Amino acid sequence: SAVALLVLGAALASGVALALLPRAPASRFCTAPSNQTGFLCDDRVTCVPASWVCDRVSNCRNGEDEQEQLCGDLPHSLPGYLVFYCSNPRLWVYADQRCNGMNDCGDCSDETGSLADCPPCGWEWWSCTPVHYEFCSCVPRRLCRDGIQHCLGWSDEFVC
Repeated sequence: SAVALLVLGAALASGVALALLPRAPASRFCTAPSNQTGFLCDDRVTCVPASWVCDRVSNCRNGEDEQEQLCGDLPHSLPGYLVFYCSNPRLWVYADQRCNGMNDCGDCSDETGSLADCPPCGWEWWSCTPVHYEFCSCVPRRLCRDGIQHCLGWSDEFVC
């Protein structure tokens, strides 16, 4: 009976020890700063923006955002919530690059249309038809009245 108590005590102690070890979260989806789609680290506190995952810089304490099983076959090895596929299905961007105002797909499919489903320009943006490929339907207000044409009708210089 003493041996049975020792075995039971050891099992209980290892169960408690295992419960105290940090476990990988069941879901790694989180909302990073600026309402961006993110990746939850093992500490269950740190939320890394999607575009920081598999960037060869460890942002999680244990490096789980750079592990081979996650980064081995991009984008197929990434969880679906971290990936946005452009209108050209061979092209993709990280989910936090969708609706960020920049033409990350090269054809504005990450900023306009039903695939992206982006809200209208935010307060930091001016709505117009941009003349530069890097913007799609809005230009940053910081570019307004800077003496350089960013909108097709020059509204960024005369109205914005």
